[in-house]
Amino acid sequence: MKKFKKLIIACDGESASGKSTAAKLISKRYKLLLINSGLLYRYASKEIIKYKPKNTINFLKKKFKKISYKKIVKLNLHSEEISNHVAILAKNKNIRKIINAFQKTLIKKNKKICVEGRDIASKILAKNPKYDLAFYFKCNAKVASYRRWLDIKKKVSLKNVRKSLIKRTSMDKKRKNSPLIRVKDAILIRTDKLNKKQVLSKMSEHIEKLS
Repeated sequence: MKKFKKLIIACDGESASGKSTAAKLISKRYKLLLINSGLLYRYASKEIIKYKPKNTINFLKKKFKKISYKKIVKLNLHSEEISNHVAILAKNKNIRKIINAFQKTLIKKNKKICVEGRDIASKILAKNPKYDLAFYFKCNAKVASYRRWLDIKKKVSLKNVRKSLIKRTSMDKKRKNSPLIRVKDAILIRTDKLNKKQVLSKMSEHIEKLS
């Protein structure tokens, strides 16, 4: 296995496509700082739901100035209420700017990183710095909804989870600001056809080809 002084990986994909698990595995293997952009949006949603601020933008600016990424990672942010709120929040251009700035600060401090989300290769790591390798994760709705249903400990019906996931992916792809897209050079990973070990192996295979 190669040792890299600098390695920047972009992982994009649909809801419950397995990108978070894959990003965790590859980050552990290559000792990369893992940044989950979805958690930042979930944190913003949780705070808005909890405090119902009159001025959302100023409220979030203050929140992101006071908190570290390490603290966000430790929070419980995977409720169905937050999941439904995130899709609406992610459409807001000004909120995206706040979260993008938070991510950029983290990224510039590290040479070995893996960033996962929905606009990483197309926006966050499109330049300064640009990704060394981009992956795009896909999973059919049936498998994806079952995985998410297990994640939330079966608190919502499987049917509702599937409906919610399909709606979220549609909103992500259709939104005006930083829509979910697969960039031309992104390597497609179909997680419904591969197990965790196979996903890690396929990603590693491409990383090892980097000079």
